[in-house]
Amino acid sequence: MKKVNIGYIFSSPFLTKEEKIFLRVGKKKNVNLIMFNLAKKLTKEELEEKAKKCDIIFNNTAGYLALEIVKMMEGLGKKVLDTSKTFYYTEDKWMFFLKCREHGIPTPETILLSSNLNSAREELEDFAHWPVILKRVEGEQGEFVEKADNIPQAVKLIRDFWKKGNERLPIIAQELIKSLSYRVTVIDGEVVQTALKDGHGWKATSMYAKKVEKFEISRKLESLVKKITKVCRINICGMDFLKKGDDWFIIDINAEPSFEFFEDEREKIIEKVVDFLKRSA
Repeated sequence: MKKVNIGYIFSSPFLTKEEKIFLRVGKKKNVNLIMFNLAKKLTKEELEEKAKKCDIIFNNTAGYLALEIVKMMEGLGKKVLDTSKTFYYTEDKWMFFLKCREHGIPTPETILLSSNLNSAREELEDFAHWPVILKRVEGEQGEFVEKADNIPQAVKLIRDFWKKGNERLPIIAQELIKSLSYRVTVIDGEVVQTALKDGHGWKATSMYAKKVEKFEISRKLESLVKKITKVCRINICGMDFLKKGDDWFIIDINAEPSFEFFEDEREKIIEKVVDFLKRSA
């Protein structure tokens, strides 16, 4: 049987445990992994030569450089999972909110703030959800995400965001829902893992979580997950939910999800990823 050649985009200076597991699983499943290490020097010609050998390419790293490489690979006629178009609704928090509202997917109340501070003050006064969460429309691992209890705090945080970043990216204000964070990992429409993240505070993304344990997914949540997967046209992702009473609210979707919440399940999930890539090649 002919080996499937899978391109693998990552950005660590060296092979991490995850890359080693992917290589081991690939060997076991008669797959040849062609590594695109974005931390290394790669010329346009080298990227093109590697791409020629690939039946399909998997992007396993976040960031703008990875997105540019994904678009380059697509321009060369290569199939990439997930596609660059997916990022339009998953990585832009305002666009993701609008997409959810368009399709009746519950998400916290959110507004897009003006780049004029006086106008932003008025918008926050009208929004009247205190405390409020301020987020840049783009960011990773809880960066540029802060809580404000009042207008002066919010204005200070907006100024701080502008000082920290290289540019004044748009900022959204979002209703705070006090809840633990519920992560659902999905591969090809199938829920493959759940993780309840407790950060002992209002931030509970993986890097802030102090405790992580599994939770049983309800039919209501599973139905919501399937709807989001279909609407966003995403194949491999991690979805983060909040819970208020019996109601679920999605706050984020990650196109390059972590597979390391539970070490004893990590290789099994990576096997599912490789199986899906083989079927999709």
